[in-house]
Amino acid sequence: MLKTGKLDNRLLEEIVFKNIRYKRPEVITRPGVGEDCAVVDFGSYECVMSTDPITAAAGEIGRLAVHISCNDVASNGVEPLGIMLTVMLPVGTTEEQVEEIMKQAGQTSEELGVEIIGGHTEITPAVTKPVIVSTAIGRGAKGSSRPAENMKPGDYILMTKQAGMEGTGIIAGDYKEELAGLLTEEEFREAEEMLRSVSVVKEGVIAGRVGAAGMHDITEGGVLGAVWEMCDIAKTGAEVWTDRVPVAGVTKKICKRYDIDYLRLISSGSMLIIVHPDAREQMERELKNADIPVACIGRLCEREAGICMIKDGEKTVIAPPAGDEIYKVVS
Repeated sequence: MLKTGKLDNRLLEEIVFKNIRYKRPEVITRPGVGEDCAVVDFGSYECVMSTDPITAAAGEIGRLAVHISCNDVASNGVEPLGIMLTVMLPVGTTEEQVEEIMKQAGQTSEELGVEIIGGHTEITPAVTKPVIVSTAIGRGAKGSSRPAENMKPGDYILMTKQAGMEGTGIIAGDYKEELAGLLTEEEFREAEEMLRSVSVVKEGVIAGRVGAAGMHDITEGGVLGAVWEMCDIAKTGAEVWTDRVPVAGVTKKICKRYDIDYLRLISSGSMLIIVHPDAREQMERELKNADIPVACIGRLCEREAGICMIKDGEKTVIAPPAGDEIYKVVS
C-alpha cells in the first residue's frame, strides 16, 4: 500500500509520467519532478498554469486553496490572474460551512488581485472532510517565465520568510486543545498569522523581474524536498547550510512536540530563489525593500558532489522527498 501524501518521485517517473505519451507543439513546459507549472505557447504570450489540492487543512481551507496554486504560477515569475476551484465536501456539510469556505476564497482572491473564474462544488460521500482542488492561470510575455533549467553550479540558494509556515498554522489551528499547555496565546496568534502569510506572489514577481535562475515555492516535503527537486531538474548538487534556515520558535516547539522535522514540513509562504552570484546583491536588496525577509541558505554545486546539508560541521545526504511531516500529525 502507498503512504499518505503525494507520490514519491520514483513512482511519478515510473507509473505517471511514462504513461503521458502524446505531446503537442504548443506546450513549452511539461510535467516533471519538481515542475509545478505547465507553460503553453499562446503566440506573443505564454500561459502558465498550475493545479493543486488542499487536503490536510480544515479551518483555513478556502484561503489556502487560492494561495497554493497562485504560488506555483508566481514561482515562474508570472502574476496569476484567474483561479478555478473544485470543492468536494462530505455528507453533513452545512450551508454555513460552505459560505465560510467561499468567504475565505473570495477575500483571498481579492487581496491577490486574482479572479475566481469558475469551478465546481458538490457534496459527496467520496470524501470524509473538505477537499479543494485549485487551478491557477497566469499570462506573461513570451519568454518571461523562469524555467529551472537556468540554474547552474555556483548559484546561491535564497529563501524567503520561514520554514514550516503552513504546517505550523495548520497544526496549531486544528490541534489547539492538544497544544494548549505548550503554546502561549501569543504563539497561537503567531501561528494563525502564518496561514495568512502563505502567498509568494509578491516575491515571485519581483524575482522574475530581477532575473532568478529558478524558483520553487516550498510546499510538501519542506525546504529539503524543494532543494532536492530543484537540483533534480537542473542536474546539479547542492549544499544547504541548515543553521541559516530561518524558523520561528513556535514552529520548533510544535515540531518537538510531535517529533517531526521542520526542514521537511510543508512551508507554503516561503520561496526558494536560485540566483547567479552577480545578481544576488540586487535580488536581496529588492526583496528587502519590499519588506520580504530573505536569507541565503546554501549554494548549488556540481552534480557529483551530491545534494547535501551541513549541520554542526557534518555533511549529510538529502534523501528524495517522500510524505510530508504533517501527515505524521494529521493522519
